[in-house]
Amino acid sequence: MQHPFQAKIDNQATAELPAIEFRGPICVVDREEQIESACRDLATQAVIGFDTETRPSFRAGVSFKVSLLQLATRERCYLFRLNRIPLAKPILKLLENPAICKIGADVAGDLRALRQLRHFRDGGFVDLQQIAPRWGIEEKSLRKLAALTLGKRVSKAQRLSNWEGATLTNKQQLYAATDAWACICIYEALMAQKPIE
Repeated sequence: MQHPFQAKIDNQATAELPAIEFRGPICVVDREEQIESACRDLATQAVIGFDTETRPSFRAGVSFKVSLLQLATRERCYLFRLNRIPLAKPILKLLENPAICKIGADVAGDLRALRQLRHFRDGGFVDLQQIAPRWGIEEKSLRKLAALTLGKRVSKAQRLSNWEGATLTNKQQLYAATDAWACICIYEALMAQKPIE
């Protein structure tokens, strides 16, 4: 049977692909009074892209709590600055709702980081790393998954930037939004093809 996707792609081939980035509005949620309306909008969606960012530590034994939660629709992305606002009830309701499909890569790691802030029971999560092998894909990183399914390159240039800065730069916002939104695009590309197993 013909596989719809290549199993692997090397870094060189990935780097040569055209870049993909989120083009919609990006809403930075850094005040408590913004949380409710952002979550109300997200709660109307059937599918949401999901990711987190944590300030990188360059010293052994030093780690930081998760700084940013990204929740994206196809049209809009919300960046919840968890170093500024609590992981509040309306956000938890989204993360726990089994009827809203939340797509990420390495979901378990992101959920573990979020649970260090507050305990919750997640529901409705889909991990691209877990499902991609059903289409014969052996890569795990979001960058490689995007390369194989979309034929596009997701930039990783901002990954090690400071996610706890006074403000998020435009480049940080675009990077964070693209990561979450790309999860939806990859998921839809997979779902458009029959799995091989």
